[in-house]
Amino acid sequence: MNALQKLQQRCGSGEGRALYELIMERRFGLSRTDILLGKDTTLSAKDNEELQIIVDRVAKGEPVQYVLGSEEFCGREFLVRPGVLIPRPETQQLVRLVRQNVPIGSTVLDIGTGSGCIAITLALAGYKVTALDVSDEALAVAKQNAERLGAEVEFVKADIIQCSIFNFQWSAIVSNPPYICESEAAAMDANVLDHEPHLALFVPDDDPLLFYKAISEFGQEYLADSGLLFFEVNRAYAEQVAELLLQKGYEDAKVVKDDYENNRFVWARKIQD
Repeated sequence: MNALQKLQQRCGSGEGRALYELIMERRFGLSRTDILLGKDTTLSAKDNEELQIIVDRVAKGEPVQYVLGSEEFCGREFLVRPGVLIPRPETQQLVRLVRQNVPIGSTVLDIGTGSGCIAITLALAGYKVTALDVSDEALAVAKQNAERLGAEVEFVKADIIQCSIFNFQWSAIVSNPPYICESEAAAMDANVLDHEPHLALFVPDDDPLLFYKAISEFGQEYLADSGLLFFEVNRAYAEQVAELLLQKGYEDAKVVKDDYENNRFVWARKIQD
């Protein structure tokens, strides 16, 4: 059984082929056209050995991003490893929301930075960015990504649930915090549950808005007047997050759909004193 067949047996025909093409492109530099021309059958013995190791790991359920050590986000390659959440395609739209509504050169705080994909993308677009995370492992990877990509970001270790260490106000705060309820875990893919950090994924069933409450309260002190707050959210709680922000002293709360028509983002403006 060759590598493509092994992936298709494990993941199904379509997903298996997509994974095979991704591996070929990112690790071996072969495009889909190259594969159609049969160039994937002429790999060296060393490359073939590496391919088999990669495919075996993916076939056992390990996320391909961890196996390859990277994921693409907004046209750039970000290093990832176990202990750091893999960037999702929909989060790119969160970045676009910030860029569409916050002037270039403004100060931005990214809360729960993970791999640093949001913070670094915004910094490279011309924003002055601070990135916060509670995880030493995430901060180490984010710093490595910033150095590789040439982004100037200030990284800070802090727990937003009990954070009061700043003497500064930002023009905007952006966050993709943990928002999956623990009860939703049963419906999730095993490769996510078994490999990605639960710290970055889950919130208690009895407090699904935990991080939105904490960050909105933090924003009342650390957002400048008329500053903007941007969230990625659980689609089941988007309206509740918007209502929460109104209750916490924000205005113009908006729910924005992702490309799949899910209520995925909420943003609002701090009321000027």
